[in-house]
Amino acid sequence: MNKAEFISAVSEAAGSSKSDATAHVEAVINVVTNALKSDNEVTLVGFGTFKAKKREARTGRNPRTGESIQISASTVPSFKAGKAFKDALN
Repeated sequence: MNKAEFISAVSEAAGSSKSDATAHVEAVINVVTNALKSDNEVTLVGFGTFKAKKREARTGRNPRTGESIQISASTVPSFKAGKAFKDALN
């Protein structure tokens, strides 16, 4: 399911217009993104937790040449599914 299909599904499930659903989905994405940028985590009970994790700088290898390269430190998004979400899938 891509973003457009997701918005259509939200629109249908909520009984709202696609433009309203688009605005709501965009708002949720922006809120989660801004919270993670501010080093906060977003916990949606029953669904899961979004966090920003710090990756240390490390040495890697170029798979084509085998040459060692330095990979800089970065911050990456992380998601841990909640119990209710996991149970719904099994």
